[in-house]
Amino acid sequence: MVTMQDVARLAGVSKMTVSNVVNNREGVSDAVRQRVLEAIRRSGYRVNVSARTLKSGRTGVIGLAVPEIDRPYFGHLAALVIDAARRQGFHVAIEQTGAAADGEADAITHSRTLHFDGLILSAVALDRLDDRPAEAGYPIVMLGEQDFGGRFDHVAMPNEEGAKAATAHLADRGCRRIAIVTGGVLDRVNAVSRRYHGYLAALTERGLDVDPSLFVPLDGLTMEAGRAAAHRLADSGHEVDGVVAVTDTVALGVLRGLADRGLRVPGDIRLIGFDDVPEASYSVPSLSTVAPDHEWMAAKAVELVAQRIRAPLRPTSQHIAPFELMTRESTL
Repeated sequence: MVTMQDVARLAGVSKMTVSNVVNNREGVSDAVRQRVLEAIRRSGYRVNVSARTLKSGRTGVIGLAVPEIDRPYFGHLAALVIDAARRQGFHVAIEQTGAAADGEADAITHSRTLHFDGLILSAVALDRLDDRPAEAGYPIVMLGEQDFGGRFDHVAMPNEEGAKAATAHLADRGCRRIAIVTGGVLDRVNAVSRRYHGYLAALTERGLDVDPSLFVPLDGLTMEAGRAAAHRLADSGHEVDGVVAVTDTVALGVLRGLADRGLRVPGDIRLIGFDDVPEASYSVPSLSTVAPDHEWMAAKAVELVAQRIRAPLRPTSQHIAPFELMTRESTL
């Protein structure tokens, strides 16, 4: 059986250095890390996970459960969580929940069954009345807008503040008929409803009318849904000079849909999104957007789950990410 000491001897480093590489710890140069990884490959060394778990009581793995991994925002978030976890010495296992309460509850169960050290859950369907999260018995950090009454550490988006700033930005650019393209379910606490309330607050503060005809519901938070919504808005005949899109993914679809109808952005209609996904700065025109500090959110979520692992009984804490308004060509 190949041991860690054998790998260290083959790579010409200390056993501690091999341990640091195996556990993704910082402080090892890229050259040394590659030399150790090559020695692991050549020697056939395998970490004895069962023995390590018995010795430490931990697997070194945390779970990340998100609604849909193929959406730009969640893919970006996952990459940042993986990077933040690596700095804390954790690996990350990713699960897709399908934005369903059962899927989110299953992610909790699977994390416990697989002996993950903790779970970061982007919850969009579970709510505070659901008692399934409390059954996990291990560290959970919630991402998203659901209110669990302080039962869990929680990292949230600046949804209301960000949407309010986005809408105010359009008003400050001279827009007076500002539409919102968003999800149609507003009777529960989620990102869609919170962003809608921010939109309404900005209109009220700027003395602009809240016109129900400028509320454009979506069939889903996809580019195609945004494109179809833009078609309906353009075909409605309602006067509009600005659009707030609930996400950048939707905004990119709106941009395409307006172009389909011969409407220019920003010449005819100014458009702003939310999330600052990497694609936002590459569209034509580039997309103005609300940019939450995604790196901060990922680092905070990993920090909280690590703290919860070390101190399971400490009080929970709630955090809202800072944000910046990125003004680009779509609102010039």
